[in-house]
Amino acid sequence: MSQGLILFAHGARDPRWAAPFEAMAAQVREQRPGVPVRLAFLEFMAPTLPEAGAELAAAGCTHLRVLPMFLGAGGHVRKDLPLLIDGLRAAHPGLQVSLQPAVGEIDSVTRAMAAAAVQLMGDGA
Repeated sequence: MSQGLILFAHGARDPRWAAPFEAMAAQVREQRPGVPVRLAFLEFMAPTLPEAGAELAAAGCTHLRVLPMFLGAGGHVRKDLPLLIDGLRAAHPGLQVSLQPAVGEIDSVTRAMAAAAVQLMGDGA
């Protein structure tokens, strides 16, 4: 089974908004060179989840993990994303697609964000 990873973000009209996500994707590719990694966006930017999923399926991936790059599981993660994943599964029978928790709800991420906040405060109290 070949695995692929989709980092799913909201998207924005300003293309500079995607820079941190592109940097994360590049870091994942560097650390996992055998795993195809794609960014996908809900709106305003390309590729969409169906486009990124189709590309990975065509590349031979049989299992996709979708990591929502959201701080919490709001309406887009709870409502919109499952519908997009259902469409992806329907378009590619046999493709396993697993939805991961929103990245901001992963303990190591919340710890890293808290550490960044503490570091910004410096030594002064």
